[in-house]
Amino acid sequence: MRLKNLFRQIIETGKDDNFLHLVHYVEKIVSKLLAIAMLLVILIAIVDLGILLFRELLTEPVGFFNTTLIELFGLFLNILVALELLENITAYLEKNVIQVELVIVTSLIAVARKLIILDLDKTSGSQLIGLAIAIFALSVSYWIVRRSNLKPS
Repeated sequence: MRLKNLFRQIIETGKDDNFLHLVHYVEKIVSKLLAIAMLLVILIAIVDLGILLFRELLTEPVGFFNTTLIELFGLFLNILVALELLENITAYLEKNVIQVELVIVTSLIAVARKLIILDLDKTSGSQLIGLAIAIFALSVSYWIVRRSNLKPS
């Protein structure tokens, strides 16, 4: 009797509506877990940045940074990228759709971070060309998506 009920439940779950409901439920759980993990990453990154700033400001010479500002900017931008990723996750949770505009903006921030912390002495010309192409492609993509999202007045 139990085996028969089990087979009946498996068959019911296999039906299109029930299966899609199950997939949607699992997507929601995974999205929530990702949001919690991203919150943890952001909090740890903020604590790490705070500790680094505190150490830098209190070591000799007092009030000056021993590490380069570029490294500090990189840490700030890491947190901004993480915040954008969290925004992507929460937008998905709210609307059940991946918002292309948010993904492109997050990508632009990530590439801008790379560009800001770039060490030109260790970077080849082909890497610079690749970054330029990535920035151009993302900018054009953002313009296209933004333009298509504008509603005619």
